[in-house]
Amino acid sequence: MSPAAISDARLEAIAEGDFETVAQLGEAIWRKHYATIISGAQIDYMLAGRYTPDKLRKYLYADDRWMELLKFSGKPVGYCSYSLTSTPGEMKLEQLYLLQECRGKGLGGIMLSQVESQTRRHGLSVLMLQVNKRNVNSIAFYRKAGFTLREEAVFDIGGGYFMDDYIMEKTIRAGSENIHGLSRDDTA
Repeated sequence: MSPAAISDARLEAIAEGDFETVAQLGEAIWRKHYATIISGAQIDYMLAGRYTPDKLRKYLYADDRWMELLKFSGKPVGYCSYSLTSTPGEMKLEQLYLLQECRGKGLGGIMLSQVESQTRRHGLSVLMLQVNKRNVNSIAFYRKAGFTLREEAVFDIGGGYFMDDYIMEKTIRAGSENIHGLSRDDTA
């Protein structure tokens, strides 16, 4: 994608008026991306609790968590969220989701770069995330961006469902501008 096309991408903090858009994006992305990774019933369960107005409202005016909507040529195409953890010096990338037809254009890298910049801006040195062990494309994206495996973990999320994840992390260096190690052509 050309630099001019990338300049059509904008990240904006979510507002209450974006809740429906985020929920619709989540539904579309999850149903397509996770269909071969987890069961449809688990997708239903996770979507039902994740994108409610009460859950999304927690990102508004918070000083410990953020969610941003990615628009490309004015159209919402993805979102990311991140939060401070209880571990000193650490930020968690909670979500980084992009419509399938928008992958491979550098847009995922824009979101990751934003989260890394915010990690640095808050004076933190570690960015961590959880990713399903079967989510091979996302794991490859994160590895290419410099994330390494910290540990494996299984989380009981209720309803008889579990998340079998890798915990990955990346050291964020203060003042580094080339932070994600990906060219525009390599990013999700």
